[in-house]
Amino acid sequence: MEELDIVLDAKALDDDGNIEGLAVGYGDIDHGNDIVARGAVQLEGRKSIPMLLHHDRKKPVGVWTEFTDQPDGLRVKGQFSANTLAREARQDVKLGVITGLSMGFITKKHRLEGKARHLLEVGLHEISLVTVPMHNRTRILSIKDILGGGELPSVRQFEEFLRDAGGFSKSVAAAIATKAAPHLRGEPEAKAIDELQQFYTALRG
Repeated sequence: MEELDIVLDAKALDDDGNIEGLAVGYGDIDHGNDIVARGAVQLEGRKSIPMLLHHDRKKPVGVWTEFTDQPDGLRVKGQFSANTLAREARQDVKLGVITGLSMGFITKKHRLEGKARHLLEVGLHEISLVTVPMHNRTRILSIKDILGGGELPSVRQFEEFLRDAGGFSKSVAAAIATKAAPHLRGEPEAKAIDELQQFYTALRG
């Protein structure tokens, strides 16, 4: 099963445990070079979709029951469960710890254009709450701005970039960033920025 993420608007959370947000955006490319066409998401007659935590089937935290196809994407509404994990997840959304939605799906029909994969028909299996969505380009743009300004990112900024843009796990990103520390901002033996720019370019494409 594949995954596709987007930023969650945490304002759409009420006191009764109802939550809503955009499950997938149309026409916009994500870090995996996927572009979802409007109407591509197929519910296959299902009236509800599981709400999971980090795509873990052993961690259900609620259910999605309303699906609205809009020009910008598929908007969903759901309800948190009453279990302990769901209460913790709801609190994390309020605090901004959980910042995204991610749909788990199976690709049924697609078209390739260059490096981009246009998803024309996908089967939706579940929608998860995630901490850092791949579709959020904020941190990537911040790294691009730093490099473009002739500066070096800090170790922490580079680690976040590796996780968001490169898709590395937290532990692997931390290990790479630590190894790269001598080349990053704040280290006395920092090297020329073109080395980091080359690595950044390689990751992007």
